[in-house]
Amino acid sequence: MLHGLAGHAGEWDTLARLLRADGHRVVALDQRGHGASERRPKDVSRAAYVADVIEVCEQLGLDRPVLVGQSYGGHAALLAAAAHSDRISAAVLVEAGPGAGSPETLAEVGGWLRAWPVPFPTREAAVAYLGGGPVGEGWADGLEERDGGLRPRFDPEVLIASLAENTGRAWWEEWAAIDVPVLAVLGQNGIIPGDEYAEMARRQPERLRAVCVPGTGHDLHLERPDVLHSLVAEFLGQFLDSFL
Repeated sequence: MLHGLAGHAGEWDTLARLLRADGHRVVALDQRGHGASERRPKDVSRAAYVADVIEVCEQLGLDRPVLVGQSYGGHAALLAAAAHSDRISAAVLVEAGPGAGSPETLAEVGGWLRAWPVPFPTREAAVAYLGGGPVGEGWADGLEERDGGLRPRFDPEVLIASLAENTGRAWWEEWAAIDVPVLAVLGQNGIIPGDEYAEMARRQPERLRAVCVPGTGHDLHLERPDVLHSLVAEFLGQFLDSFL
């Protein structure tokens, strides 16, 4: 399980518990530059993030796992599936796709990360600022008590640098190279535009199954982990079986 930009492995706790109850082994990774992983890695390329996924699989003896990723973590899952389809069974992409980012998006994300009013004096203040409800709670879980308040476990400049490679470049060749089943889960109010999804379906008509979750946004894994669990469980139990 691969979290999104500025996220942490704990975002998957609810979904992980549900999948473990189904009998699955679940591993969630703090990606480089995030959480308990190295705070300021020298290499923040997409290739480095993919290499981390494969290394974790090797170190833990994961035999052709299913990758589940949200947003930037979903993009890492997409690229890992493209480059290593022989070592991965399937991918679940939550609010992620191969489309190119824009300089405006990079500037917007960078401005948002730099603007966090840290340290947050209380958890309640952090939850409120980070969106409130289950989304704010999930983001607040990634903070740590340090230097007089709650602070993020990442360096904004590192994350901005890691996002820059996606600016102005699409990954359609990698998408077309995927040779495993893919479940794309989109939020009704998410960030994947309709034309991007249409092109995904056109290029991978046999591999792709997609579902849009009504009333959810980009962080649908936090908003509706129960619905996501149902979709993933169905994918594992039905669609995936037809390919194995």
